[in-house]
Order: sequence, then C-alpha cells, then structure tokens
Amino acid sequence: MVDLIALQMTSSASIAENLDKAERLIAAARVNTQHPALLVLPECFSQFGCAGASMLEHAEPKSVDATVQARLSALAKRYNLYLIGGTVALKGDNSHRYHAASLVYDPSGKCISQYNKMHLFDVEVDDNTRSYKESKYTLAGKHLAKFDSPWGFVGQAVCYDLRFAKMFDALMPANVMVLPSAFTYTTGKAHWHALLQARSIELQCYIVAANQVGIHADGRKTFGHSCVYSPWGECLSVIEQDEGWASARFDKKQLEDIRANMPIASHKKERYEFE
Repeated sequence: MVDLIALQMTSSASIAENLDKAERLIAAARVNTQHPALLVLPECFSQFGCAGASMLEHAEPKSVDATVQARLSALAKRYNLYLIGGTVALKGDNSHRYHAASLVYDPSGKCISQYNKMHLFDVEVDDNTRSYKESKYTLAGKHLAKFDSPWGFVGQAVCYDLRFAKMFDALMPANVMVLPSAFTYTTGKAHWHALLQARSIELQCYIVAANQVGIHADGRKTFGHSCVYSPWGECLSVIEQDEGWASARFDKKQLEDIRANMPIASHKKERYEFE
C-alpha cells in the first residue's frame, strides 16, 4: 500500500490551469482511496514562471473560501489525503510582500498546519535567470511547523530550507519530512539528491520531496527528480523528468529498527563547544 507521494509538475502562470492539472495528477496517483495517504505538491504549484509582482497581485487572504485554499481542501477530502499544498502566496501584514505558505489539509478538508518558508532564495546561479531575489516579494517565516498524522509526527520545510541542517535537526524526531520545492536545474543537478540523502540519514526519517520540473514561461529551468527517501538514506522512488509522481510505502518497523540500532537522537549533545 502506497502511503507517501511526491507530485511533480511544470506549473504555469495560470492558477486555474495549475489547479486542474494538480487534480488530474492526484486522481491518477490515487487509484485506491480506501486508505489515507500523504501527498506533497511542489512549491508554487498553483502559480509559477511569472514575475513576483504577479504572485503578489494574486496572493490570497487566509480563508476557506479563497480559490486555491478551497480547492486544496476539496481535493484532500475527495481523495482521502493529508495534502501538503506546496506553497501558496498568502497575504501578510506587509502589503508589498506575501508569505510562501505551505498549508496542510487532512482528509476531512480541514487546514491543520501552516508553515511560512523561512529561508529565502537570494542567490546568484549560473543559469538563464542568474540572479534570484525571493525576498523582494516574499516575507520570511519565523517559526517551525509540524503536524500529527497516521505516520506519526511530520515536519515541514520548503526548497532552500534543505540546505540548513540545524533547521532539520530542530525537527527531530519527525518520522516524515515534507519538502515542496522549485529547485533550479543547476543547483538541483549539483546538490538535490546529496542533500536529501544527508537529511534523511541525519534525522533517520522519510523525506517526501516534490519538485517543479522543466522550462517555465519565464525561462526558469527546474530540476525535477521528485522522490521519496528512506530513514536509511535510500532513494525508494524517483521521477526524474516529466510530470507525474514518486511514491513509496511507509515502513514503521524499519524506521523503529534503524533508530533502535543507531540511537542518534539520544546520542546528540545539547551543546558542542571548544574547551
């Protein structure tokens, strides 16, 4: 039985098209809805490949009636999902910037968690875009987020967060980490799998990483390779290119055995310092 699903998309600037595409892919991935599953959508799944100003213009208030949020709630309920809605542009206190909010819906359609992306992608990359300045339109989050599920404690992170080991360490002992992403092709080719494997080994947890893929309307190229990693650092499933999904079964006994045989959490020191 498949428990963990990472959905891969090539999102466009059209919110309506992206919502319909996400539903088609979810429906195809969820052949059997008798048992709940955890499904992760990519970062910016509902709008991507456009200027930050456009995303700011379409940012939603936090509301059950808002277009993207209402659709996510309906999809979670229809397909019996713990649905991690990638990231959605949500209005914050600052009218000039929005939160990149990763919202989680349970199978009743209720929003049970919100994580606002903390680490913003303000970097130079040797690709067609060259300079990325996410903070121009995005407000950085200030707090970690987690939620309970049939698979235990699930920790939340988004894309660039993957590079910050202390953040993941603070979420130990999550059984599952979810990572909606829009990793660029250049950085993804160099670091995506190495970082995912490292974090899964360090936390001894499953990581469900859903990435954007392909060339988008603004010329940005994303890496794809959405995947699921095991608590032993194994890549259990990956979809390298094209739209679709990677999926795997959650093995509670394997997770517990790994942690019992190598109890990293109990060996960790409170502080590390020089004499």
